[in-house]
Amino acid sequence: MEAYKVCSNCVMDTTDSKIVFDEQGVCDHCNTFYSDILPKWHTDEKGDKALKEIVTKIKKEGEGKDFDCLMGMSGGIDSSYLLYIMVKKYGLRPLVFHVDAGWNSQIAVNNIERLVDGLGLDLYTEVINWEEIKDLQLAFFKSGVSHIDTPQDHSFFATMYKFASNHNIKHILTGGNYSTECVRNPLEWMYYQSDSIQLKDIYKKHGAGKLKDYPVTNILWHKVFLPYVKKIKLIRPLDFFPYDKNKAMKTLVDEFGYQEYPQKHFESRFTRFYESFWLPKKFGFDTRKVQYSSLILTNQMTREDALEKLKHPAYDPKTIKQDFEYIATKLGISVKELQSYMDAPNKTYKDYKSQDNIYNIGAKVMRFLGLEKGGKR
Repeated sequence: MEAYKVCSNCVMDTTDSKIVFDEQGVCDHCNTFYSDILPKWHTDEKGDKALKEIVTKIKKEGEGKDFDCLMGMSGGIDSSYLLYIMVKKYGLRPLVFHVDAGWNSQIAVNNIERLVDGLGLDLYTEVINWEEIKDLQLAFFKSGVSHIDTPQDHSFFATMYKFASNHNIKHILTGGNYSTECVRNPLEWMYYQSDSIQLKDIYKKHGAGKLKDYPVTNILWHKVFLPYVKKIKLIRPLDFFPYDKNKAMKTLVDEFGYQEYPQKHFESRFTRFYESFWLPKKFGFDTRKVQYSSLILTNQMTREDALEKLKHPAYDPKTIKQDFEYIATKLGISVKELQSYMDAPNKTYKDYKSQDNIYNIGAKVMRFLGLEKGGKR
């Protein structure tokens, strides 16, 4: 077994079993960023010009309509700042789209209301059938895989894509970005949330009912049919200008009284439990390493600060018992049953049916055509 090793440049380490180091001890996540992403990532005048051209097109196609684009809103910092900047600076008129999968924290609800009201926008909220997503979430717990957040994430983009398709909305703006997400979660940590084959197989083996209302999408539908047949474009505006997370946070706090989360993705009570406790305690996967490494590579955090933060657990030791009880109660099971899933043998996405081969082929084609940047997950 290979000895434990940490990248000399970021904080990714051998808990990513596929990690590769060069002679200087720099990992493939860093080298991919420097060779594949950074040279093609323009946040200068070139990026500004490109974004303005996109905005002009969106406005033109939105003339005479109630709104000119669809913008997903989770209440997190990325989507919140995206909403603010695209309305205030670029003058877009988005319909704010939120998916409620039953796990919103009160802070997230407050943040969404403050942004939407403060900017004078309309909010459309799609509520997922709770009994179905609860059953699906329990099936993922019983399956033993690491990626138990899939039911929530899958419902988010499946619902948004379906809404855009049904209402012929040609532009979806998302808060995805290289500034805070240039390092990807390893596949063994967080498998593709859009794999409908895996989702259905896990539910078939461990679910108790039927998914009648739960929105299911698939990779070919949203990667091929929607963009190339329906001409629905997914745009990441935060990649076209300098995006500094701390500066963005200060702006939102000052302008709207926005409340900060302890960690990225903690706007969801379930994701907070999943990323801070389930993944590190059961599997040894700490997603903060991915998040901090992204910030290190984009000069928003020092490696020393990241290493210091990683000395402490991702969860709050004082409240984890309360969080554990909350998750169990919300899912309608006992704490003892939830603990049994923590103690059960670990499984991976390879233990269930999947579309992994299709994703691999698609990624190679996308990179060859220059449509996707970044390395393997």
